[in-house]
Amino acid sequence: MTMDSAPAESHGDLQRLVDALFAHDKRADRLDALVLAQAHDLDEDLLEVVSLLPPMPMNRVQFCDQVNSTLAAHGWGRRYGIVD
Repeated sequence: MTMDSAPAESHGDLQRLVDALFAHDKRADRLDALVLAQAHDLDEDLLEVVSLLPPMPMNRVQFCDQVNSTLAAHGWGRRYGIVD
């Protein structure tokens, strides 16, 4: 895990994941997100963020709040970008 706060090469990958995850569905859970994250070959830090989501169905706002909370807790918002 890197603690650098400069934007990472994978900056924006989580936003693309959220957009893909909620393109056709109104709710998603951690397993849905993990499967899609692995299919998109997200880096190790981003897989960790997804793996820390609660195991419950969430709408897009709830999902983004959870992801952004984890990013903030790790100090990674600037590095990987927040999601909406």
